[in-house]
Formats: sequence, C-alpha cells, structure tokens
Amino acid sequence: MSLLLSSATLGFSAPAHAPAQPARADVRMESVADLEALAKKLNPAVGYYNPTPLAEMEFWGQSNEATIGFLRQAEIKHGRVAMAAFVGYCVQANGIYWPGMLTGDTSYATISAAGGPSDQWDALPTGAKLQIIGFVGFLEWWSENKYALACSGETHYMRGGKPGFFPSFNKGGIPHPVPLELFDPFGLQSKMSAEAKEKSLCAEINNGRLAMIGIMALVSSSKGLIVPGMYNIPSYGGEPMAAFSAADSLPFVADMLKFSI
Repeated sequence: MSLLLSSATLGFSAPAHAPAQPARADVRMESVADLEALAKKLNPAVGYYNPTPLAEMEFWGQSNEATIGFLRQAEIKHGRVAMAAFVGYCVQANGIYWPGMLTGDTSYATISAAGGPSDQWDALPTGAKLQIIGFVGFLEWWSENKYALACSGETHYMRGGKPGFFPSFNKGGIPHPVPLELFDPFGLQSKMSAEAKEKSLCAEINNGRLAMIGIMALVSSSKGLIVPGMYNIPSYGGEPMAAFSAADSLPFVADMLKFSI
C-alpha cells in the first residue's frame, strides 16, 4: 500500500554559506502540442488520447503551461510510487519478509502473519506508521523546495522545471547522514546519452501507467471486486484508503473511519 502526503514548501532558509548554484539554460514550459508529441513517442499506436479537459485547464489561476507541468509531475511521481507499490504488494502477499525485529517487541514475521499487505500495514505499530508518513512528507517537501531545486540547477516544474526531477541531497550544503541520492543513487544516468535518457523516461512513464492500473486492481480485488486475471488475492476487511485503522489511538481517526465506503 502506498501513501502520499502533500506538504507545503514555505519557510525554508538557506545556509549562510550556500554553495554556488549551477545555471540551467533549458528552462521552458510544455504545451498541449508537447503532450501530443510525447504521446506519440510513448505509444505510436494510440497516440494522443485525452477524454478529459485537464490538459487545457488552468489550475489555481496559473497558466495552462504551469498546469501541464503539474500534471506531468503528478503522473511521473505517482507512477514511480505505483511501481514500487505493485512489486511490494506481490512480495508481501507471498509471505516474504525481512528477518529479525521491526521494533523491540515486534518481529517482521509477526507483521507478515497478519494477512495480506493491507492487513500488514494495519498491524504496524502507530509509531512506525507515523515515521513512514513523516519520511514521505519530508521527501515531498524537499522535492518542492525552491532552494533545493536551485542547488541542483533546476526550478519548479510549474515554472519551467523538469517534471519528475528530484533534487540532490548532497548539493544543498546541509549536513546529513544519507550517503546516496534518492534518485539514481549509483549515478548510472549520468553516464547515459541524451537519447538513452529520453528512451528511459518514456519507458518509465509507460511502466508507471501500467503499475498504477496494477496496484489499484490488486487493492480492488482484495475488497472482493472482480478483476480479470487476478485470483487468490488476500482479502481485506478494512478501509484501503485510510492511513490509520481503529487500532491506532490517534485523534480524529475514529471520526475519519466513519466515512469509509
């Protein structure tokens, strides 16, 4: 089960001796024509298919180009999460888990024995859930932060930045214990040609779209809905869209669960 947490990007101060910020010369905004060209690269047989007016809209009073940047970023990010979620769901549903202890008194085996992936999430201690959600929130905040983006030579995706770009942890002049980057931790993409990167991005978008369909199919099947080709999916009696369950003694959780569908 994947969780997404939106986070504001205000109130971040740069260090007194911020490193020099690399310039980025290719800042440009994408248009509907760019989406049409991208669609042909992604799937020449289908081409550009948009049954909704989203690509022509102007969200929050922003320009159409800024809205397209938002939609492109959202698709790439959700696709990446869905790819990880789909693989993780399959692994957890087959009873594969880490050895050892999750906490001082809770083992990974105990969590795995709770049932399917959704039941395993519910079985996590409340503190573990809060840590995961907090970490996801930090990643979201860092990816939106103007200073972090500038240190990596980028700008915000609604201001001409590259959709899907995640800023470096190591270029902000802020001490931290993370040895690797979140995106491309081993620096493999830095050795790729521009053509290879473009091909890789197209593959990532296509795989992400399929993974978004796949993870929703798994969750739907676990709730008893008939999904062609999906059988023996562990059933789940809780609310898959809820981050917390009745077992979590947190304010407002009981009231939120009353809105379960």
